[in-house]
Amino acid sequence: MTEEARQHGYEVIVVSADQDVNRQTAQIEDFIVKGVSAIVLNPCDSKAVGTAIRKANEAGIPVFTNDIKYDGTEGRVECHIATDNYQGGRLAGEAMVKLIGESGGKVAVIHYPDVESCQLRVKGFTEVIDAHNTKDGAAKIEIATTLNGLGSREGGFTAAKDAIEAHPDLAAAFAINDPSALGTRVALEAAGKADQVRIIGFDGALEGKQAILAGQIVCDPIQFPDKMGKTTIEMIVRYFDGEKPPEEVLIPSSLYYLEDAQNDPALAEPAK
Repeated sequence: MTEEARQHGYEVIVVSADQDVNRQTAQIEDFIVKGVSAIVLNPCDSKAVGTAIRKANEAGIPVFTNDIKYDGTEGRVECHIATDNYQGGRLAGEAMVKLIGESGGKVAVIHYPDVESCQLRVKGFTEVIDAHNTKDGAAKIEIATTLNGLGSREGGFTAAKDAIEAHPDLAAAFAINDPSALGTRVALEAAGKADQVRIIGFDGALEGKQAILAGQIVCDPIQFPDKMGKTTIEMIVRYFDGEKPPEEVLIPSSLYYLEDAQNDPALAEPAK
């Protein structure tokens, strides 16, 4: 985003709210005082951030969202730019069918239901599994449990620990992001189930790709944050050129397996 903005004469100021919606609201208010041209927001809370967005609207500052969508009507967002999380969830479901579709088995979903993007991932995943199960002669894939892993490594560990204790015959797990998947892996190793339970993650963060290379995660539907950032600036430029941008721009994800990791230049060098 910074590189693309520079080409159009804009400076990007980056702050992090660290998942604190009150802090994020204060940051937006600070941007309003600074008189910024536009605000790009990745909401900590899809609903609670509406008041801050409305304040930006009243100040005449257009708001664009990245990755996580604003879920409310109090404020107005000009354009939402994100991964097609529903499509990515369907890819994860297809990968799961490929992984255990012939034998069937129980699956745990390590969810983060508070976040709209994760809701879409699980929706897409579940629909593909349900469709597989309706086919004549298909070995049933049972979603045995869906637990909240809070989108974190620690939460993923706790959720996976509970899942394997309740379902010792678990065959696989779908985790909604890489931290959850890595926490799941640690829980499985601690329970002596790492060879039994295969993990499909989501994101394509460096640590997730490294885990795929190491054989700890089977695959990820990966996101393309560089393209997301570039596209966001393109939408802002469109807006200031007087062209109304689309309400939503979705960027498809792509499945990333061991073979992709083995040929990934980002993994050829030590992690920084």
